[in-house]
Amino acid sequence: MRLDKWLWAARFFKTRSLAVQAVAHGRVRLNGERVKPAREVKSGDRLDIQIEALAWSVTVRELTKQRGPAAVAQTLYEEDPASVARRAERRQQHTLAPNPAAAIKGRPTKRDRRHIHRFTGA
Repeated sequence: MRLDKWLWAARFFKTRSLAVQAVAHGRVRLNGERVKPAREVKSGDRLDIQIEALAWSVTVRELTKQRGPAAVAQTLYEEDPASVARRAERRQQHTLAPNPAAAIKGRPTKRDRRHIHRFTGA
């Protein structure tokens, strides 16, 4: 089975094209190596998946021909305990102290620039 199809079927990505982009940009590694989206995946392969700030380390357990419900998709892989702990820690850090830069969208407005200049003294 193709890597991009498996990532889509396991519900790591909403569309196959997003899965293809992630693999092409090196955000998905198969057995520690950077691969192409059409690379064949088999049971027992190890995948390292980076989606924005979240990272998964999973082992492929099953292959499927079609995308199913989330409960079925979770049976396709087994996540490493260290990966689960890292994601839980990241989630806790985000709830305790969210990144202030995450609220900024695009260029600052004139009002925002005035606040920045007032704060920095420039």
